[in-house]
Amino acid sequence: MSDSKNTTCDEQVFNEFFKSHAKLLRNYLYYKFGDLDQAEDIVQDSFIKLWNNCAKVSLDKAKSYVYTIATNLGISNARHQQVKFKHQNYITKRKSDVTNESPEFVMLEKEYMEKLKNAIADLPDRQREVFLLSRIDKKTYREIAELSNVSVKAIEKLMHKALVTLRKKIGNI
Repeated sequence: MSDSKNTTCDEQVFNEFFKSHAKLLRNYLYYKFGDLDQAEDIVQDSFIKLWNNCAKVSLDKAKSYVYTIATNLGISNARHQQVKFKHQNYITKRKSDVTNESPEFVMLEKEYMEKLKNAIADLPDRQREVFLLSRIDKKTYREIAELSNVSVKAIEKLMHKALVTLRKKIGNI
C-alpha cells in the first residue's frame, strides 16, 4: 500500500469512492429498513467509519466494508426501533394531464397506486428489498445478489415470491 492513490486514506480517492457508492448504499438501506432519514444517517456513519479505519481497509475491500457496516447498523437500529416500512414516495407518481383523462380514470389510477404502495409495504422485508432494488433502482439480479451476499438463485426466488404476492393482491404488474 505504498501508492497513496490506491488507498482509502487518500482524500481524493475516498471522495470518488463516496460519490460512486453513497446513493446506491442509501437506497439499499432504505429498501431494506424502510426509513430514508435513517438510511442517510447510516451511510454517513459507515463512510466515517471507513475514513477512520482507512489504513486497515484497502480500496478493493472498501465497498464490502461499508455495506457490512451499514447493514449491521441498520439491523441494530431495526432491533431497537422495530422499524415498520414507511412507504414514502418510492414509487414515482405519474403526472396526470387532467384535461386528457377523465376524473374516473384519475381516481382509479390514484386508488391503484395506493393499493400498490400498500401491497409493496406489506411484503416481507427481503422480498420488498429485492423488488425495489430491481424495479426502482433497475439493478440486475446479480448486482442485488452481490449487495446482499447471497446467490443469484436466492434473489430470483425472492423476486418470484414478491411478484406472486403482489399479483394476488393487485393483479398483474
